[in-house]
Amino acid sequence: MTAALTSDPRVTAIRAAAYTVPTDAPEADGTLDWDATTLVLVSASSGDVSGIGYTYGSPVTAQVVTEHLAGLVEGRCAWDVPALNEAMSRAVRNTGRPGLVAGAISAVDIALWDLKARLLGLPLVRLLGACASDVPVYGSGGFTTYDDEQLDRQLRGWTEEQGIPRVKIKIGQSWGTEERRDLERVVRARACVGDGVELYVDANGAYGRKQAARVGRRLADEGVTWFEEPVSSDDLMGLAQLRGALALDIAAGEYGYTLAYFGHMLRAESVDCLQADATRCGGITVWLRAAALAESAGLAVSCHCAPHVHAHAAAAVPNLRHLEWFHDHVRVERLFFTGILDPAGGRVSPGADGSPGHGLELRAAHVDAYRTARS
Repeated sequence: MTAALTSDPRVTAIRAAAYTVPTDAPEADGTLDWDATTLVLVSASSGDVSGIGYTYGSPVTAQVVTEHLAGLVEGRCAWDVPALNEAMSRAVRNTGRPGLVAGAISAVDIALWDLKARLLGLPLVRLLGACASDVPVYGSGGFTTYDDEQLDRQLRGWTEEQGIPRVKIKIGQSWGTEERRDLERVVRARACVGDGVELYVDANGAYGRKQAARVGRRLADEGVTWFEEPVSSDDLMGLAQLRGALALDIAAGEYGYTLAYFGHMLRAESVDCLQADATRCGGITVWLRAAALAESAGLAVSCHCAPHVHAHAAAAVPNLRHLEWFHDHVRVERLFFTGILDPAGGRVSPGADGSPGHGLELRAAHVDAYRTARS
C-alpha cells in the first residue's frame, strides 16, 4: 500500500471565491440574455494538497459554501466524498437545496473528488474507473444575438478549424416570437456546416407545445437531430408528447438539482437523452448516479456545459453520448486554468497526460482582477 492509502487524510480547509468575466459579445438564448458569466471557485485542502471545483451562478454561492457547507466538511476524512455530499445535502433542508445551494454543494463535491485523486496521485478518470479513453464533444453557442457573420465564423471554427463534427445553435428567440428568424438561422447553419455535420438546436423552453411541434417538423427537414428543451423542462408531459410526435431526439435535464428530478423525468418518458450538469445536480457524486439512472432506462446521458468539470466523469460511464463544448464556459475555463483539453477532431482525452485530479491549475494572479467575492 502507498503512504497515501495507509493514512487517514482530513479535509483541513474549504475556501470559496467568485469571479465575474464579461462575455466577448452580447449573448442570449430563447429566454435570457447576459453580458457576463460568474464562476464560483472552491478549494478543498488536506494539508499541502488542494483540489479545486467550481460552478457557474450567482456570486452569493461562495457565501453559501463558507457559511453553510465548509464547517460540515472540514475535519472529515477526505476519502469519503459520498458521505460528505450526503452530509451537505441533509444540512440544507431548510436553506433550500435547489438552485444556488445545489450549485454550492456541487462545487464542493467536485473539489473533494479532485482532492482525493490528487492525494492518490491519480487522474480523476483513473480513480473513477475509465469506460473510454476519450469523450466526444459538440460545439455549442450560436447565440440568438449573433448576426449571420458571427454565426458562420463560430460554426466554421468548430467544424473546419477544430474538426468537431457536431454543433448546436440557440433558437426560440424572444420567447418564441421570432419563429421565422429561428428557422432562417437553422437553414443558414446547415448551409454553413454541410450535410456531414450533426446539427442540434436548443430552444431553452421558449416555445409552447404546438409551436414546438410545428417548428420541430421544419427542423427535421434540415436534418436537425437534437431538439433541446423545445418546451420548458418543467413540462414533462409536453416533452413526452413532443418526443412521441417528432423524429428528432428530445433532450432536457440541465436544471436537475436533485437525483429525484432525473427520476421524475425518466419515469415520464420525457427525453431521448438525459442531460445532467455536475455543477448543479450535486457534483460528480450525483452526476454519476444520474448517468446510472439513464442507463437503467436504456438512455444515454449528455454533459451540460462546464466541459472541464465533466470530462473525467464522462469517460467513466458506459452510456455517454457527448460533452457540451460550450463557447462561454470554454472561454472562461481557458482564461482561468492551465491543463485545458484539446477538442481537435471532436474528442477530448481526460487524464491522458497523467496529471493528478482533473488536471486543472488555477492561474491565480492572472484572474484576480475578475474577483467579485472572497471568503
